[in-house]
Amino acid sequence: MKVKVLSEWLNSCSGCEISMVDMGERLLDVLNLVDFVHIPVLMDNKYYGQLGDRKHLSLPEADVGIISGGIRNDEHLELALEIRKKCKIVIALGTCATHGGIPSLANSYRNDQILDRYYSTETTDTPERYPSEGIPELLDACYALDEKIHVDVYLPGCAPHPDQVFEALVALIEQRPADLSGKSVCDTCPTRREGKGDLKKLVRFLKAPKQDSPSAPLNKMRCLLEQGILCMGPVTRAGCGGNGITPRCISARVPCRGCYGPVKHEGNQMMDMLNALASNGIDITSLPERASLLRFSGAHGRLRPPFKAKSA
Repeated sequence: MKVKVLSEWLNSCSGCEISMVDMGERLLDVLNLVDFVHIPVLMDNKYYGQLGDRKHLSLPEADVGIISGGIRNDEHLELALEIRKKCKIVIALGTCATHGGIPSLANSYRNDQILDRYYSTETTDTPERYPSEGIPELLDACYALDEKIHVDVYLPGCAPHPDQVFEALVALIEQRPADLSGKSVCDTCPTRREGKGDLKKLVRFLKAPKQDSPSAPLNKMRCLLEQGILCMGPVTRAGCGGNGITPRCISARVPCRGCYGPVKHEGNQMMDMLNALASNGIDITSLPERASLLRFSGAHGRLRPPFKAKSA
């Protein structure tokens, strides 16, 4: 008997769905074992019935619900609650779902600031009211899934590597825990570490790192962080290289940007990174910017708008 799977995207870009397709021929193996009862990227299934005759949003029941994207408006929340109601197991697919992802950078601003920016230009005045008819109302922030519903399986990544998507689905079908990495990017990075402790300041990544040659093996290149380039490897979960282990960004000779979120789900990439730098004698005031340390994990209250004082 096939496992019924429901898939839905919320505040996301569809990159996670592309990762599912990137499983290649293995996707055919998965399709032999599962039955997708709802997946907008591949099939048409109306929320209010195929004829639009239902009064309330409804989705089919399923064994597994896969959700990509965080929760930013009341429609996202309604969908997430419906999926949790109709599915036995819910998977948070991608860093937007597990930690807010890039969209959660908006948590540094109030909704009125975001709307003013979006609907105003240098040559127009701020509108007295924003479009609202037929548009879902924004929540006060961009939330990770587990801030609003219970999540059973976390599969971070921007986007998750196809190897991990395949492993998670097969593990569910076989009713066993998924074999996913719990290490940091640094633990799987092959670059050379000298540990001389001579680094005091960091610089913005604007030019190629020092290396023997672009074609030389990665283990011949010195650790990017030791070269003074901000790399989020120490505080980011490994997995972007899939079963090949080697982190994708490092393979391209660029620093890790933290797209898999913190090593431990409840971790704080900003605080963990600042602590790591300070404990190694690095001047944290030399950081090009701090908000970028949470560019993929600004949900769970990590990023908040500045306090707005009440007018007298």
